[in-house]
Amino acid sequence: MPCRANILITELFDTELIGEGALPSYEHAHRHLVQENCEAVPHRATVYAQLVESRRMWSWNKLFPIRVQTSLGEQVIVPPLELERCPGAPSVYDIQLNQVSLTDFTVLSDVLPMFSVDFSKQVSSSAASHSRQFEPLASGQAQVVLSWWDIEMDPEGKIKCTMAPFWAHSDPEELQWRDHWMQCVYFLPEEEPVVQGSALCLVAHHDDYCVWYSLQRTSPEKDGRAHPARPVCDCQAHLLWNRPRFGEINDQNRTDQYVQALKTVLKPDGVCLCVSDGSLLSMLAHHLGAEQVFTIENSAASHRLMKKIFKANHLEDKINIIEKRPELLTPADLEGKKVSLLLGEPFFTTSLLPWHNLYFWYVRTAVDRHLAPGAVVMPQAASLHMMVVEFRDLWRIRSPCGDCEGFDVHIMDDMIKHALDFRESKEAEPHPLWEYPCCSRSVPQQILTFDFRQPVPLQPICAEGAIELRSRVSTGLLKPAEDKGYCCWNPHCKQAVYFFNTTLDPRVPPGGPQTVTYTVEFHPHTGDVTVDFTLSDALDRPGLASGLGGDLFPFCVFALRLLAPD
Repeated sequence: MPCRANILITELFDTELIGEGALPSYEHAHRHLVQENCEAVPHRATVYAQLVESRRMWSWNKLFPIRVQTSLGEQVIVPPLELERCPGAPSVYDIQLNQVSLTDFTVLSDVLPMFSVDFSKQVSSSAASHSRQFEPLASGQAQVVLSWWDIEMDPEGKIKCTMAPFWAHSDPEELQWRDHWMQCVYFLPEEEPVVQGSALCLVAHHDDYCVWYSLQRTSPEKDGRAHPARPVCDCQAHLLWNRPRFGEINDQNRTDQYVQALKTVLKPDGVCLCVSDGSLLSMLAHHLGAEQVFTIENSAASHRLMKKIFKANHLEDKINIIEKRPELLTPADLEGKKVSLLLGEPFFTTSLLPWHNLYFWYVRTAVDRHLAPGAVVMPQAASLHMMVVEFRDLWRIRSPCGDCEGFDVHIMDDMIKHALDFRESKEAEPHPLWEYPCCSRSVPQQILTFDFRQPVPLQPICAEGAIELRSRVSTGLLKPAEDKGYCCWNPHCKQAVYFFNTTLDPRVPPGGPQTVTYTVEFHPHTGDVTVDFTLSDALDRPGLASGLGGDLFPFCVFALRLLAPD
């Protein structure tokens, strides 16, 4: 550069504001690249926070006691003290907070402006703390901090962009959907009781890349406390289980379903082998009367975690942990016994798409020689289901921009479309659909079944068919779509989404022959599922956004349903 610039234009933000290195980048720019009185676009950012109590969100961070009804009475699986005291994972949990019901949390504070960054002045990436005194609006357990930010694009603050959820938005009618910037959920190191009207300090801490929060009785400036270090998980559970996995394990209704299924297949002299990553199923099997229980944990970290949990429940001598890959299992690992019940949720930390958990089928195949005659496999089967839906907003991540604020960006649209046509449009994307409202445009349809009672076949499993599109109408849907077609999805799992490149022809009258034909294939050698679609009576035309006047934007959603033994 021949001279320093007097205007600094950047987009360095993520949902947490500073997680992509905004602070050190601005710091470097002011020191080396721009004039002292430069103008920055955007001009200023402000981070806001709100303290809440929420059992649902707290279940994403802590292991709750799990109740098991047995013939001998109620048994309770308790978390180790180390898990209860652990501050949790250091990373923020970014979600579409607008999809969390207001009934799922209790507001304990007003929305508090925690700190601001003026990008036109020198910025520091050094660690800092910012405290705000407040009086709780209600008594309760302080557990979670909800946070978001806004940016003022100009010095006068006339042009503002906010990430505020609907209940904190100045004009809910102007609420803008975004998926690149959402809202933040932070978990306090431990829950703390608060009393309505009794003053407290909420403190936002940050280093150069991360933000975290603490609740204090007095301002840190007054007691001279040093900046605390960023919280780091020391129990290993938060390193092995992500937030949806915590929620899944804490789902008592889900546990009760497994208990009911286990009661139908467990025998007093049974030998049970559990195969899932960091699963508590082995403890359920023990409490329900299995004579001997083995569980396979592939990693040393998972082995250590499960050992802690077993010890906290006095089961370290009751359940045998085998730390090796299933295909390397030997008779000696099972103490020379044959397995009468092969058990899995299934859950594996490497799974992204619904069919990735079919790894359980490969495990069942690998341990086939260790199964006793007549051994029960649970789940005994899985079925893949498909449904065509119309998203309220998620379609925007694939919609061409066209003209943006007077700029013609068709060249970028064409480039992206070419890339999608080349590969990505033929691949499924994992999305947690509870965060993305949609309406069903077909009835759910079972398209493939996988029989875990038999080993993985050598030949592919194929199916062809057609789905009729209608205006109305598991690990996917929790219940049938409502009369208006609104879908209720499992909040603990991601579903597979295929985005179509076409929009249906709006000239076809309602109830006309609009269908999606499909060919689906399961490939045993890779464990992958491939699908090809054809939209009948469709127009393959660019400019997906042009159809907002009433065109149907179809997307295919896949979910896996697990079947217990009869």
